[in-house]
Amino acid sequence: MSNEGNKNNGSQAARTIFGIFMIVIYVGMGVLLLINFFKWESGPWEWLRWTGGILFIVYGLWRAYRQFKGIDRNIGDMD
Repeated sequence: MSNEGNKNNGSQAARTIFGIFMIVIYVGMGVLLLINFFKWESGPWEWLRWTGGILFIVYGLWRAYRQFKGIDRNIGDMD
């Protein structure tokens, strides 16, 4: 019984760490796209870089909201 509690704590900790890691990745990638870190050519496709950067940041913020509010935390858990 004690072992099962440790498994749940370990998987919950891993899920939390992975969630925070992905928030940093999404927001970081969005910022890198907005500051043109990759030195992509400016031209007719520049709108795609701006749109992608904004979408990455917005999705990262949405994931952060869900992570810290605890929404969808029990997806995939057995009842």
